[in-house]
Amino acid sequence: MSQAVIRHLPEQQCFVLDVQGQQARLDYQLSTDAAGKPMQVNFTHTFVPEVARGQGLAEQLVRAGLSWARARQLQIVASCWYVAKFLR
Repeated sequence: MSQAVIRHLPEQQCFVLDVQGQQARLDYQLSTDAAGKPMQVNFTHTFVPEVARGQGLAEQLVRAGLSWARARQLQIVASCWYVAKFLR
């Protein structure tokens, strides 16, 4: 599986990669403490355009998101069933 170029767009709370003129993405929501410091991330949704499915792109997005969250010592929650598979 080739490694795609994944971009983190913190202002949109997502990780994205461009594929055949479309965008695959992993969306998340950050929760903060009273001081505004990020404490928890909830990965809410993954999407890969139909033309690019079955190539491991969703897995690459999830691994990038989890790596980012762990590096920041955020508590990780997954509303998205696909992300939840990686947390088991």
